[in-house]
Amino acid sequence: MLEQQQFAANIIEIYKKYAKQWDQQRRHHFADRIWLERFLTLIPPSSQILDLGCGAAVPVAEYCILQRHAVTGIDSSPAMLELAAQRFPTQQWLQADMRQLHLNQRFGGILAWDSFFHLTHDDQRHMFKVFEQHAKSGTALMFSSGPSHGIAIGEMQGEALFHASLAPNEYQALLHRHGFRVVEMRAEDPECTGHTVWLAQKL
Repeated sequence: MLEQQQFAANIIEIYKKYAKQWDQQRRHHFADRIWLERFLTLIPPSSQILDLGCGAAVPVAEYCILQRHAVTGIDSSPAMLELAAQRFPTQQWLQADMRQLHLNQRFGGILAWDSFFHLTHDDQRHMFKVFEQHAKSGTALMFSSGPSHGIAIGEMQGEALFHASLAPNEYQALLHRHGFRVVEMRAEDPECTGHTVWLAQKL
């Protein structure tokens, strides 16, 4: 358990250290586009989108920007944000920890794609307050998780990469408690490289 906690605590440092390597890999893979298109159908044109764990902006934030939405990207890695700002200087890129976010702004869409699942179980539970604080009626929320309650350790550049997931019924309960309805959920979607995806909307 102590080792898992250390892995979880090291996530931010890993993405700081290997920002360029991660960007090189990530920008050439966009199987998640199918879900991003579904997400965008739920929000009005020219919406403000909050991208939690935005990385270097490609391909997810980039796609939103190309569809004429405005993006506020949040990441803990300065190196990632520097790349994002170079690519899209007219958007807003903020270094912050998503778990402690208080922007005093509500967005038309909130993404926590391939970032939310790096948080511990308790931090994931807390994030639903953050989602609610930054949402308004009609806000679309999309995040990726695991298919069941548990912890999985992957790797990046040979270093342990922490992932965690709650059970589907707990995610459903948390969404309901914070005023979101589930639009669609798919576990280990074969059309999206096995991602488990939650798409919800604020009531």
